[in-house]
Amino acid sequence: MSSEHAFEQQRTLLEELNGIVSEGQNPATLDIDLLDSIQILTKINTEDQKVADAVKCVIPEIAKAVDHIVTAFKQGGRLIYIGAGTSGRLGILDAVECAPTYSVSDQQVIGIIAGGETAFKKAVEGAEDSLTLSVDDLKAINLQAKDVVVGIAASGRTPYVRAAIEYAKSVGCKTIGVTCNPNSLVMQLPDIGICPVVGAEAVTGSTRMKSGTAQKLVLNMLSTASMIRTGKVYKNLMVDVNASNEKLHARAIRIVMQATDCTHQQAVDALKQAKQSAKLAILILLTGKDAAQAQHMLMQADGFLRKAVEL
Repeated sequence: MSSEHAFEQQRTLLEELNGIVSEGQNPATLDIDLLDSIQILTKINTEDQKVADAVKCVIPEIAKAVDHIVTAFKQGGRLIYIGAGTSGRLGILDAVECAPTYSVSDQQVIGIIAGGETAFKKAVEGAEDSLTLSVDDLKAINLQAKDVVVGIAASGRTPYVRAAIEYAKSVGCKTIGVTCNPNSLVMQLPDIGICPVVGAEAVTGSTRMKSGTAQKLVLNMLSTASMIRTGKVYKNLMVDVNASNEKLHARAIRIVMQATDCTHQQAVDALKQAKQSAKLAILILLTGKDAAQAQHMLMQADGFLRKAVEL
């Protein structure tokens, strides 16, 4: 690449950054380098308080996305997050938490980051600028039309994410964009654009801060609401928790006790009958049925514990 061409590319990128809301210079924090620790943290906290309100404004779009995800799950499809840098790491974080929390396969919710697993800990140079790597990454997991792809990019310009959305659309997937820049391709390309506008960061360009927090909240809402809509919660209890360690086993006991007002020993016994399924143990205790009968009732209720109890 000639130096002239490189200079022209750089100028184009600078023009793009100038038009991105999250890349602006925040007038409220121009003096942040002069402040003591308490004052710095107060400034950051003041900015952070704007994030939840920004997310609240896009709840209708988040709800539409959840409806698509629920439909995909019912058809055997997957929720796939894809992003670069902080955005990619947030997608992976949300994805890996779903399996132990809701006892779903680790293939039902997948997180992909530009540069692969290495990039989770250390930036991989140039990966986010590629228009082909994300297509290769989606092909590697055998992307299907019944899947939902969520492209995450704070700036809304990341080539890796844009290419992923375009490829997912060509396959026939429902596509969702999560960004903090309203005038961006990640808002315009997908079926649904979700854009909590959090404004300029306390430290200019550090989109792991407010933008990252907003993205984390949105992803939490997408996965959690979708799991609730597919029967993974009873009242507000995680009844499908996978008791894969001592803490989660204790949590399962506590969930059974909370749902049924039973004793500790009754919860332990019911969980033993239910082969450590909190959902099944609760149904056994609430209905007096044995494990096989309770399992049949759950199947009739499509896995929804409240419906099974009503049966």
